[in-house]
Amino acid sequence: MRVILKEDILNLGYKDDVVVVKDGYGRNFLIPQGKAVIASESALKMLAENQKQRAHKLAKIKADAEELAAKLEGVSLTIGAKASNNGKIFGSVNNIQIAESLEKAGFAIDRKMIYIKEAVKEVGAYTATLKLHRDVNVEIPFEVVAE
Repeated sequence: MRVILKEDILNLGYKDDVVVVKDGYGRNFLIPQGKAVIASESALKMLAENQKQRAHKLAKIKADAEELAAKLEGVSLTIGAKASNNGKIFGSVNNIQIAESLEKAGFAIDRKMIYIKEAVKEVGAYTATLKLHRDVNVEIPFEVVAE
């Protein structure tokens, strides 16, 4: 089934991409949740027209994302977590704590834009990827310390 995405979906595609998904995933999840529409001929024509009209807006959004990426380039975070004597964290550090730390540093980043590759369950240094735009990704180093 071919669908047009209405929003960015991790590991599937970005807004306005035409992707092929399994029928059940499209019918039972994407379309009812309002995350996609069926890629009919008329929907594809509307998509093409909308993209023509939004071309300059998209260029500005990308420029803003690149500007934010330049500001975030030197940022390093320290996140405190309760830990045992041998360095194991009680729970884990996730994108919500990183978003809160970035907000304290003066950057309002949506937690859905933050991606951590491995589970953070010990004290140490890690990196998180911020997906600001489809072409703009920033890696932010962060350190987890025991409180």
